[in-house]
Amino acid sequence: QVQLVESGGGLVQPGGSLRLSCAASGSIRSINAMGWYRQAPGKQRELVATITSGGSTNYADSVKGRFAINRNRAANTVYLQMNSLEPEDTAVYYCHAEAEVLGTPALYNGWGQGTQVTVSS
Repeated sequence: QVQLVESGGGLVQPGGSLRLSCAASGSIRSINAMGWYRQAPGKQRELVATITSGGSTNYADSVKGRFAINRNRAANTVYLQMNSLEPEDTAVYYCHAEAEVLGTPALYNGWGQGTQVTVSS
């Protein structure tokens, strides 16, 4: 019913920048919130940043001041601008969305397929 497609990962040197994108499509009535999470090898998945339908944002302490989340509401797309990247930011980054879906009262809570971000010299 809802698909999340991520793009923008890759290899970057420490101090560099990347921009991730996540586009939601399908039988969407409205999106309540979208966000980015990441999972490094051997670690649990953790929150990076989220943005609500009202535009409120939330960031992990480790990325405050370096990452910025924003969205294109008309396109159901969320972006994560990552600056001053550090080796510790290396992980698979996953897009998440909570959405109201046409034809059902149930909320959609789903994940994208993930995109690899590697920060290394």
